[in-house]
Amino acid sequence: MRRILLVALAGLFVQAGFSQDAFQYQTPPKDIVDLALARPTPSVSINGKGTWMLMMERASFPSVEELAQPEFRVAGIRWNPANFGGSRQSYFNGIQVRDIKTGAVRSVSGLPENLRGTNLSWSPGQESFAFLHYGNNRVDLYVVNITTASARRINGQPVNDVMGTAYGWQTDSSILYKAAANVNQSVPVQPKAPSGPVVQESLGKAAASRTYQDLIKSPYDEAVFEYYAGAQLYRVSLGKSGTEEKKLGEPAIFRSFSISPDKQYLLTATIRKPFSYLVPWSGFPTQYDVVNMEGKLVRTIASNPSSEGAPIGFDDVVTFPRNIDWRDDEPATIFYVQALDKGLGRTKSEFRDAVYTLGANGNEQPKELVRTKRRFRGIEWGNSETALLYEGMFADRKTRINLLNPLTGKADSLHERSSNDAYNELGTPVTTRNQYGRQVLQILKNGNILLTSSGASDKGDLPLLRSLNLKTRAVKELWRCQEGVYEYVVSVLDAEKGNFITRRESPTETPNYLLKNFMKPKTAAVALTSFTNPYPQLEGVSKEKISYKRADGIDLTATLYLPKGYDAKKDGPLPLLIWAYPREYKSAADAAQVRGSKYTFTGVSYGGPIFWATQGYAVMDNAEMPIVGEGSKEPNDNFIPQLYLNAHAAIQAAASRGVGDSTRVGVGGHSYGAFMTANLLAHTNLFKAGIARSGAYNRTLTPFGFQAEERTYWQAPEVYYNMSPFSFANKIKTPLLLIHGEMDNNSGTFPIQSERLYNAVKGHGGTARFITLPYESHGYAGKENILHMLWEQHQWLEKYVKKANEKKSF
Repeated sequence: MRRILLVALAGLFVQAGFSQDAFQYQTPPKDIVDLALARPTPSVSINGKGTWMLMMERASFPSVEELAQPEFRVAGIRWNPANFGGSRQSYFNGIQVRDIKTGAVRSVSGLPENLRGTNLSWSPGQESFAFLHYGNNRVDLYVVNITTASARRINGQPVNDVMGTAYGWQTDSSILYKAAANVNQSVPVQPKAPSGPVVQESLGKAAASRTYQDLIKSPYDEAVFEYYAGAQLYRVSLGKSGTEEKKLGEPAIFRSFSISPDKQYLLTATIRKPFSYLVPWSGFPTQYDVVNMEGKLVRTIASNPSSEGAPIGFDDVVTFPRNIDWRDDEPATIFYVQALDKGLGRTKSEFRDAVYTLGANGNEQPKELVRTKRRFRGIEWGNSETALLYEGMFADRKTRINLLNPLTGKADSLHERSSNDAYNELGTPVTTRNQYGRQVLQILKNGNILLTSSGASDKGDLPLLRSLNLKTRAVKELWRCQEGVYEYVVSVLDAEKGNFITRRESPTETPNYLLKNFMKPKTAAVALTSFTNPYPQLEGVSKEKISYKRADGIDLTATLYLPKGYDAKKDGPLPLLIWAYPREYKSAADAAQVRGSKYTFTGVSYGGPIFWATQGYAVMDNAEMPIVGEGSKEPNDNFIPQLYLNAHAAIQAAASRGVGDSTRVGVGGHSYGAFMTANLLAHTNLFKAGIARSGAYNRTLTPFGFQAEERTYWQAPEVYYNMSPFSFANKIKTPLLLIHGEMDNNSGTFPIQSERLYNAVKGHGGTARFITLPYESHGYAGKENILHMLWEQHQWLEKYVKKANEKKSF
């Protein structure tokens, strides 16, 4: 009997073993590999004077071995314990300097070997810049002199870039930076056994919280956070022959630090105990102080408690001071915002917030500057009599720009619209540097300000530059992108003379930068760069922004890609891949607006679907999936039926053009797009296969709200249940490919979400495959993982979409 049992168990283990794949990394077809690994065009940074342009080569994907380096994940932060720096950074690994006037280009000398640069910042005078270099064992701060195009390391101590601000310019010849205060101390040792249980307690006070990851979970985590986040401020004086370093104040856990416009003070935000086990570091108790340049305390602005228990509605805020910062238009004045409605956006209140100001050096009480009828959204400071005050509410999707007089506190509405209404966007104001070197609203001699806008219209985005007279409110268009290309303003160099820089591209034209003049439109533009196409494999792939309607009349768009040389009449309909991401609206008219441009360059992102246009598929990218809830209805009250309408309309749009085979359609998405995909497979029979990456599928695991849903599970349990594809896993019979990063850090998209959905589909006899990518976060980075992900997606589409209608022989 015992022998029979052992044989049976052995057979079970063998069977279980066959149910898993012991896989090596795979690579997709060559065209996909070449596209994924193509080095993109350099990123660009232009100084405030418009005299110098930096061109930075972007680093390629790191290897999985690099991702596998030690990493701490505590207090909502991820860092590398070997160098006191963030563990998942994007780097540049080469810099060239271009003289905009002469066109001369030089490479920067003195750069560290194996440059991994990040956090670039121009000096106040705009004639030098600084950046952080991530070495294997430490992070260093480099300064580059533009005139000589030479770099030098200026920090004596290792930089601490675990959290918050790592460095900041004081003057052209001095920089402040955070050093790793505990670098020479012993690292906390994790006990082999805990001294007792971890205890959390609720004493009857509501403390709802969003679903965060990487939180503190034990006293050891607290010790680790305190050790690695501890920092010492230093000021470095930059001389021609060397540098001189000086400590400022005492070590602390700096959430941030910022220098006053007059360079005489620091505003520091330091984290205090007790650390929270419920919210990340951004919600820890924080004290805001003004200190002088010797590090001595001048005054305390606020001692804010933990944000545990703060209301979590999208229009809710904490009741203590927030948005604490310097006024850019005065030498040393602090401003902050405080709620007037107990922080509860759904309560009735004539005014929501008040803005207060107070001097950095003195004992005077804060003065109320202005009150807002909606929630404070920001201030663009100008001068003593002019600023722009922004306010808005999520509940009604309304946003307003006010013209504020800081002397009198008078605020008049300048522009109001729905936040979903792209067509009526006023634009972003052009700024300039004032006498303190701070970016402020640029007011021209004629009383105008300039604004850049996406130029959204029923023809798509046609970016523009306009002027607005602050007295007459007259608006004048100064420049607009021409149809046939996509071009937008990067920098206004001289608003009075009309000089500005644009970035221009088209479906066949690689993005490049041009110098133009809006006062002399007939003057030929000067080319500042000549970047070439990094994606020759896509040459000949057609691109079209198509428009179509869903059954209830809402206008939709998508970008349609077709293979090189494809002829619909000769070749017939192609297998179709739809890639999308749902978005919520409170107005059907807003949802129907055209977004994006049909004239953009065909770029490549590892997570996008365009690869399959090289493999014989028709591809619909950014297929719009609006979810609309007008009046008292919330968008999610009718989520599933609207998903069906959107998906059905997209399929029919491709089929009616003769390019998409409606019987061979795959659908996919990432994050909320993955959630969409699983729901479409659970509730419709429109697709042959789905690809869902890093999604959340059981909304009871995000019970205090998700995406644009601010009702809790207990307020709308039927919404949470019906929107969870996990609830209907027994109905998912269409093949579903689930992919998830092993170390996903996004709020709510825990890897267990994919694991549990896979188990549920499998348990009900569905067809599914679950891939866990080692060491990956919510966005993927490792070269081997990305190529394998593309291979998995390609195999899935080939098997279940392209060959879906092939007769199988047995």
